[in-house]
Amino acid sequence: MTFQKEDLEGTHYDWSDDKQNLFTGRPSRRSFDRFNGNQVLFLINFYGSLSENFTIREGKSIEKGIYSDLPLEAKSEISVFNWIKNMAFLPG
Repeated sequence: MTFQKEDLEGTHYDWSDDKQNLFTGRPSRRSFDRFNGNQVLFLINFYGSLSENFTIREGKSIEKGIYSDLPLEAKSEISVFNWIKNMAFLPG
């Protein structure tokens, strides 16, 4: 299951088309921008690709966590992804 732009609840995202193709493969040391919709989707979907039963509900929980709970110290895609894994987002 792929989490899509339409599944996001936030309205604060930047959707610059020139950034869309940058986010493929694995999370890297690239700087993370919680306002870049394409990058948020990339990390949610990468996490989802590692789960057999990933749901839209779980993706929304991750999105909410990134927006409201992500520590300021999480500055790279890798650090954000590790934070997501450690938070063990569960639908709730």
